[in-house]
Amino acid sequence: MAARLLWAVRRQMQPLASHAASEGRGWLHPFSTATQRTAGEDCNSEDPPDELGPSLAERALKLKAVKLEKEVQDLTVRYQRAVADSENIRRRTQRCVEDAKIFGIQSFCKDLVEVADILEKTTECISEETEPADQKLTLEKIFRGLSLLEAKLKSVFAKHGLEKMTPIGDKYDPHEHELICHVPAGVGVQPGTVAFVRQDGYKLHGRTIRLAQVEVAVESQRRL
Repeated sequence: MAARLLWAVRRQMQPLASHAASEGRGWLHPFSTATQRTAGEDCNSEDPPDELGPSLAERALKLKAVKLEKEVQDLTVRYQRAVADSENIRRRTQRCVEDAKIFGIQSFCKDLVEVADILEKTTECISEETEPADQKLTLEKIFRGLSLLEAKLKSVFAKHGLEKMTPIGDKYDPHEHELICHVPAGVGVQPGTVAFVRQDGYKLHGRTIRLAQVEVAVESQRRL
């Protein structure tokens, strides 16, 4: 729009400029250089200038838009890959957790099989055909078998972090002990401590999995 307005103003000013030049310099030859230049300007002035192309700012914005579009596409691909990787990790983790639930006690069961073997061999020592004279020998075999069984069980428990509590003389703790009854404190027994254990308690890696059933000593009442 500005280019067309400038072209119209120049067209209105050209006749005045040509008249002033003719009066100042006199008559010019129709084929002189000045006349040719004036004629050329008149011819050029008849044609309106071409419309200006896209400005530098517009071209810069287009280039920036293309660049941003490529970045968006790249980020979209990365996001889709990240989501797929996260889903795969979640599935693998879930499968590992399920396997751990099923086979977590596999090692413990394998060790218990050895205990079962000892128990089975011990029971084989007892049979209906045992002679009375052999009963003593049979009892000795059973005792050795049970002793071996107890030692093996303790070894298996220790291997897997299972520990039997020995609370006699310890202060009563409701998180580890189940109170069955109170008993008078005897000689050398402090009130509020465990005096007797009816059933052993166990811990697995430091966590109580079965409370020990205990009797707690209390201070005996004095008779008046």
